[in-house]
Amino acid sequence: MISAVAVLPQPPLLVPELAGAAAAETADVRDAVRDAAAGLAARASRWIAVGADAGGRRTVAPGAVGTFVGFGVDVRVALDTSARVEATADRDLPLPLLVAGWAAASTGTAVAIRGELVAPDLPTADCLALGRALAAEPAAADDAVGLLVVGDGAATHTEKAPGHLDPRAAPFDATVAAALATADTDALAALDPGLADQLWVAGRAPWQVLAGAAAGGRWDAELLCSAAPFGVAYHVAFWTRR
Repeated sequence: MISAVAVLPQPPLLVPELAGAAAAETADVRDAVRDAAAGLAARASRWIAVGADAGGRRTVAPGAVGTFVGFGVDVRVALDTSARVEATADRDLPLPLLVAGWAAASTGTAVAIRGELVAPDLPTADCLALGRALAAEPAAADDAVGLLVVGDGAATHTEKAPGHLDPRAAPFDATVAAALATADTDALAALDPGLADQLWVAGRAPWQVLAGAAAGGRWDAELLCSAAPFGVAYHVAFWTRR
């Protein structure tokens, strides 16, 4: 059973070694990510991490080791925090799983993560179906599972943002933030994939997987951070099952 959910963004600048001069501007987001990961680790040592990647739908086993070298520094992370990160690293491990591994390592506890990747343009119905399937996976009564959902909001909040300024970004991310703050799975399921694509949103499909996985449950939710440094929206939330 999924006992708790952490929702994180995926900027490489979360990693202090990569942040450089931008470390101060991303400090609040980084702290919130660490708090959410710590909360998830306190409730489950087995995580399922959901993220979007152009490579499409696939599962990545907990034995994977990756590196942020493609983003400028060879910071290595493992999806199983007990693994040796000195092992050969996959230079192509997708960013959502790199962030998942980094967040797990920040907890200082034993965590094993299975990655579940989806295409960024996966239709809503398929996202919801995957979420329901993940929630329905058989497990022992005492086998708590944490769901880690990784993805950014709109990258169109300012003129200097990666996708430049789009006035629709603010209301879109306000809707996402409100849904994450209240565990409103219907609102997440109702996000428009076409609009999300136009706004350069990386988190739409993973959030809709969450909507499928959490639908029908009773959750206590907290929005730990919602900010848009550099014109990209980053949401951090933590849900626990009542």
